[in-house]
Amino acid sequence: MIPAFIFPVVLLFLLACAPPAVPAVTQAPTATQEPSPLPLSGLGPHLVGWKRMIEFVDTSRNDRKGHLAIWYPAAAPAGTEPWTDAKPDAAPDQTGAPYPLILTATKLGMFFGPHLASYGFVVAGINGQDSMSNWGPWLTDHPRDLVFALDHIAAQGVTGLEGMIDTDNSGAMGYSFGSPTALFLGGARVDPENYLALCAGAASMNPAPPEWWIDYICNLLGGWDAFVANAGPDITTGEDGLWAPITDDRIRAVIPMAPEGAWLFGERGLAKVDRPTMLFGATEDTLNYYDLEAVPIFEELPPSDRIMISFVGEGHMMIDSAARLAQMKHFAAAFFGYHLKGEQSLADYFSEDFVAGYSDLAWGVYQGE
Repeated sequence: MIPAFIFPVVLLFLLACAPPAVPAVTQAPTATQEPSPLPLSGLGPHLVGWKRMIEFVDTSRNDRKGHLAIWYPAAAPAGTEPWTDAKPDAAPDQTGAPYPLILTATKLGMFFGPHLASYGFVVAGINGQDSMSNWGPWLTDHPRDLVFALDHIAAQGVTGLEGMIDTDNSGAMGYSFGSPTALFLGGARVDPENYLALCAGAASMNPAPPEWWIDYICNLLGGWDAFVANAGPDITTGEDGLWAPITDDRIRAVIPMAPEGAWLFGERGLAKVDRPTMLFGATEDTLNYYDLEAVPIFEELPPSDRIMISFVGEGHMMIDSAARLAQMKHFAAAFFGYHLKGEQSLADYFSEDFVAGYSDLAWGVYQGE
């Protein structure tokens, strides 16, 4: 949760995309070795172009409007020098097309879009996914926006990027209040019985969560009935007491970061996640508390396809640290490259042995010193 999560638009111009070669995979460091540099934290081999303010309209939801920003691999015209910033409307690089699609919020896309595009992905950021004072209808609006954007891009493409986007191999990522969106798209389902019971008994828990946190999670904007009505019967009438999933089979891997949603989904709802999931948790998070959110979310995901990398000593806004952001970019490029592009060697770059080489990271739940 980020009450004022402001990512200046100027970052679209400042995020660079120089074209160094992708380094070869080397032996992952062990706990007794000096940590090697994070090889995918630097920019990849592609130049980057971007497009913004591409409008779509979801007629199935009262003509709900959305806007896309797109980052993509670009090609320098003959006789021109490679550029170092994401270039508006640059010619696309067709040599590796089609490229897998990554869906996220535009704000988060400003951090990750140019980087992932430099490694051969197309990143679509959807505008309007902003922080709110409390949970509310946006919890189900946002994942539906991303699913609709996927449908829109698959059906209509993006002008100037014809043949560039592989929507059949898509991923999703979200940070903080955007992390439930990534969990939804991974297959998580709302467990209303679990959520309502925990909220009803929250104040009497021992120890009780902070009052402000209970208020944010449990006092839904408009109330529970409005939340249910906004989701609609197609979602709220799922089987076994769980709401129906909000996802698409074309979404094949997800990354929730500094996550929230443990109470909303519960053990049963998180057990429905059915595609590879990599969590980033901050051990000193005092907004989305590590022990209240990241840890139970991780532990309740199916063990076969779950990873959590804990950022030791970091708070909620670890994304504002250049060093931590570089680590997250490395892991995102490796994880999506492995799962969406089939680059098997990249598995070494988000493995337990690799993470063990870094004293400021922990594999899974951090157990302390």
